Amino acid sequence: MTGAVAEAPLVLVLDDEAPVRTALDSLLRSVGFRVACFAAPQELLDSGLMATAGCLVLDIRLQIASGLDFQAQLAESGIRIPVVFMTGHGDIPMSVRAMKAGAVDFLSKPFRDQDMLDAVAAAIERDRERRVAAQRVAGIAGRYATLTPRERQIMALVADGLMNKEIAGRLGLSEITIKIHRGQVMRKLEVRSITDLVRLADALDLGRADPA
Repeated sequence: MTGAVAEAPLVLVLDDEAPVRTALDSLLRSVGFRVACFAAPQELLDSGLMATAGCLVLDIRLQIASGLDFQAQLAESGIRIPVVFMTGHGDIPMSVRAMKAGAVDFLSKPFRDQDMLDAVAAAIERDRERRVAAQRVAGIAGRYATLTPRERQIMALVADGLMNKEIAGRLGLSEITIKIHRGQVMRKLEVRSITDLVRLADALDLGRADPA
């Protein structure tokens, strides 16, 4: 074997009906997903699996709490797991609220097995894209942290479209000093063009630097 085999994505299932949990566990495992089933929200939260799971299949009407309210609770806690809702009592306002809150799909029971598998696959892909984007931003933030306060200030002004001469005049520095700082910024951030520098500034949501 030349390398480790990637672990199958983990799908969380939250439904207070045991037959539904059993059926979904069997269906999802049949196509290679790992599955963990729960009957109540707190049971799921206590499991410690939220951070590693690829998606959550969630019943919209739970005995203890509303699935929509639980979705909102997760969002307020900073948990961005993609959600596939299912319900036996779905209506348009509920589905609209769920989708506006970021749900991947809203399936009415009884649903076709393939519809559930397609929805879970889409949710897993959304989670993969989110994790890739988060890793990219974390890498950018790590490089940005190596800049000095002056370099950060100059980076923000360059990203705002100011030329070296303009930045020098604003900061009371020589143009050659600005060129040196800008070169250091681009080296530390591992970019080769102003366009790339602007993209990094956008990714970090940097505002205009205050003159000093």
